[in-house]
Amino acid sequence: MTAAENPQPSLRSPRYWLSWLGVGVMKLVALLPYRTLHLLGRGLGLLTRQLPGARRRIAQRNLEICFPELSVGERERLLRATLADLGMMLVEFAFAWMGSDRALARLPCAIEGLEHLEACRARGRGVLLVGAHFSHLELCARLVSQRIRIAGMYRVMDNPVFEHEVLGARLHYAEAMYTKDELLATVKYLRRGGTLWYAPDQDMRGKDSVFVPFFGIAAATITATHHLARLSGAAVIPFFHRRLPDGRGYALRLEAPLKDFPTADAVADTARVNAQIERMVREAPAQYLWVHKRFKSRPPGEPPLY
Repeated sequence: MTAAENPQPSLRSPRYWLSWLGVGVMKLVALLPYRTLHLLGRGLGLLTRQLPGARRRIAQRNLEICFPELSVGERERLLRATLADLGMMLVEFAFAWMGSDRALARLPCAIEGLEHLEACRARGRGVLLVGAHFSHLELCARLVSQRIRIAGMYRVMDNPVFEHEVLGARLHYAEAMYTKDELLATVKYLRRGGTLWYAPDQDMRGKDSVFVPFFGIAAATITATHHLARLSGAAVIPFFHRRLPDGRGYALRLEAPLKDFPTADAVADTARVNAQIERMVREAPAQYLWVHKRFKSRPPGEPPLY
């Protein structure tokens, strides 16, 4: 779980020069004051709001099936806000990965519920911080890490340059980063009383998925929360976060650990986790990553939704 200080020689190949340029742009963006970053994100949002093609259609379809109670006009306004939020996501990821500790410390941020996490840690009990894929998920994970050391679960990036740079950036503020294939190491970390942040709300299409409701629709959802809690004895704490309007920073909330979790029923436990995530999304629907095909996998015999 360590990142080399210097990239491998192969990463200096001309084929990756464009990737290194992208890394350089992110580092420059991360130097900007937060107010300027916010304005830049809003400006980029004017462009991403016009996003054509598949991603726009995916977001539109997700909003149709998740918010049938809204009128066509209300869903269209939510779609525009969702696409505009992708502009903020671009600068927030750059700031989360490449921003200095001093710059992060100046970021307006209010955190509720740290006492729940601290109580678990005082007893030596591990904690699973269960969040969701909002545009600011990486930034809010780093904001929490300023208060208490955490580890994270992540997917290896396809681009080796970004994988090298981003993993190194994450390990600057995280105790460790685990992939989905490192279950044993993850369980050991939790058993030692560690705090692990992750978001189990994407369609992974794996054998460890079950179909449970999400906005009233059967959604393929990984059972990892149940299994990690069962194997490690960790508490499961829902981790809410949202961006405040007008550049006023972020509001983070850690709720009390889920009671009687886990049970012997992995499907029921996974449905409880999805219910928590749905509550998170309803608090800030425009900031959720609706461009992901959350309902790509379907139960046997059901027609595709996209």
